[in-house]
Amino acid sequence: MTATAPHFGPSPAASATRRPLAAAALLTALVGMVFGLLLGGAGPASAHAALTGSDPQDGAVVDTAPQDIKLTFSESVALGEDSIRVLDPGGKRADTGTAPRNLRCGSAMEYSVPLRSGLPDGTYTVAWQAVSADSHPISGAFTFSVGAPSKTNVALPSKEAGGGLVGALYDIARYVAYAGFILLVGGSAFVLACWPRGAGARPLQRLVVRGWMTLTVATLVMLMLRSPYTGSGKLADVFDLDGLKAVLDTKPGAALVSRLLLLGASALFIAVLFGAYARTQARRADEHEHERKDLTFGLAAGGVVIAAGIAGTWSLAEHASAGLQPGIAMPVDLLHLLAVAAWLGGLTALLVALYRTPDIDAAAVGRFSRIAFGSVLVLTATGIYQSWRQVGSWSALTGTDYGQLLLVKVGLVAVMVAIAWSSRRWTARLVLGGAGAHAGTERERRDGEDAEAGTEGQRDDDATGAAVMDTGPAVTDSGAALTDSGAGTDTGAGTGTTDADSSASTSTSAPAAEDPARTAQLARQRAAVATAAKKRLRDADPDRSGLRRSVLTEVGVAVALLAVTTVLTSTEPGRTEEEARSSTTAAVSAAEGPVTVKLPFDTGGENGKGTVRVDIDPGRTGTDELHIWIEGPGGKAMDVPELKVAFTLESKGIGPLPAVPTRFAEGHWTASGVQIPMAGDWKVAVTVRTSDIDQTTVDKNVKIG
Repeated sequence: MTATAPHFGPSPAASATRRPLAAAALLTALVGMVFGLLLGGAGPASAHAALTGSDPQDGAVVDTAPQDIKLTFSESVALGEDSIRVLDPGGKRADTGTAPRNLRCGSAMEYSVPLRSGLPDGTYTVAWQAVSADSHPISGAFTFSVGAPSKTNVALPSKEAGGGLVGALYDIARYVAYAGFILLVGGSAFVLACWPRGAGARPLQRLVVRGWMTLTVATLVMLMLRSPYTGSGKLADVFDLDGLKAVLDTKPGAALVSRLLLLGASALFIAVLFGAYARTQARRADEHEHERKDLTFGLAAGGVVIAAGIAGTWSLAEHASAGLQPGIAMPVDLLHLLAVAAWLGGLTALLVALYRTPDIDAAAVGRFSRIAFGSVLVLTATGIYQSWRQVGSWSALTGTDYGQLLLVKVGLVAVMVAIAWSSRRWTARLVLGGAGAHAGTERERRDGEDAEAGTEGQRDDDATGAAVMDTGPAVTDSGAALTDSGAGTDTGAGTGTTDADSSASTSTSAPAAEDPARTAQLARQRAAVATAAKKRLRDADPDRSGLRRSVLTEVGVAVALLAVTTVLTSTEPGRTEEEARSSTTAAVSAAEGPVTVKLPFDTGGENGKGTVRVDIDPGRTGTDELHIWIEGPGGKAMDVPELKVAFTLESKGIGPLPAVPTRFAEGHWTASGVQIPMAGDWKVAVTVRTSDIDQTTVDKNVKIG
């Protein structure tokens, strides 16, 4: 039987050429939109919680000891009884030890702990540790002084929450869990959507099963490490049952348990995929077609539900569940994870199939190429939204760790897209070459089938009228062949055999031909030789070799991309980092000197335009002094009949607190003893009257304290 090149299925040359070019053009346009939409305006958002303020502030010196300590975070956090500790100069607890109270104020979250009465002067240390709404532990410390700074025996903690050996193990488990999810979902999707006959391929079966095992083990490790990861940081606390019970009551703990339950359901899915489904694919195409379609639909529907559920355990417990627009961010994050799995996991499955299975066809490669392109489009769209949500400004993109990691991720994605485009070109050449080879060898196949039919007829004649002596199978490089030493004419002419010899030979060989073990062994030998021959033919194809090298390179870049993505999930987003940084800068600026506010006004009457400048000195909580200057359009001092000032802290519902300034000189007004009870964003409202009927009020928010 003549060996022929495998048929990969028809594919028009023009379509194969246009698709990669159109894909590259569309992807280039979408990537170009990323940075434009990335930096669009939006309200504040946060994923990791950040400490945005405290009362007293870091480094502040207060006259008398406060009754309590207040910490303000950018989002809600989980706090225990010892999450906020205040230590005196000798290292003893200065707080009462009660659980922090939640004093929620608008979008910011404020927590307070009461202090003991009669605290002496000196420097106090506030150490805090919490778990943000996106499941990551955060911690920090600062000092303030009562009366005057002093020496302290308390050393500020150098280790951040979630660090040390426990933190390293937990981070490794996070990496491994993402990798397992990608192999499990992507490998299964590749078999169902691209190469159904691959369900019977052992290398693909091992890939998916190992992905399931990897994700399961990593999830169990994360569940056991969760308590010490967010608490003591001691590895021995892994076996603390009380800590494990407390973890199960939290959102991250519930997500991990849900993931384990879904993995149990996915085990049944894998059993059906590589069991009943693989058997239906091994049957002839025209048999049991209805059963095959029903099973494919059921597996696809169930697989999508299970994959979405597992992806949702990340979306519901991490970055997407906290901050801006969680109702939109969570489904977007879920789509992002599924697209990553379909692309990278399918790419790994394709690589395994190209290297370990000799009979994958170009039609399967082409189907995966289309799925990968769709996944890239989904990744681009969801990535734009996620980047805008987590970064939001040019300065955060280049000036924060999150933004810089995001730039690295975008660069790796661009490299992968370029390699994928090269892979699509190899795929197109492979498809076209396979189609040409199929057309050129159709006659050879028909001739081979006719020759095989003739050979079968000859074997039948030999079996009934000739004496055949079987000398055993002789396996050659080109295929399995049985050498019949007794093949000849009906009478045995030319062979030197007699009828008696023929009868003896026939009686001797009959038991061997009827031996089931012998028959099975011959069948396995023929199958092995045929598989080896087919693999040699395919390995000799330069287009297939080029595709394998391209896919291997793409997988290498994908590993780096996965590592960067996992680091991003545990990095404080750019928005939050900038918010905390700006709060600290504003507090330092306020402490360094007076706060100045300039407000243009227009009362609408004659000579009603000008500018009012308010200086708040020293610009801190407590007693302040106001100096107000009014200037006309030419910058000259301007007198007005009446001037009023009021302060309102809207976030706390305080105010308006009036301040009635007196005229000190032409265009200069002053007010002493103005009380600012607490730090915050105060609205300074100035009412200017320029005539009996012309009056206006202008205002501006300013950080005081």
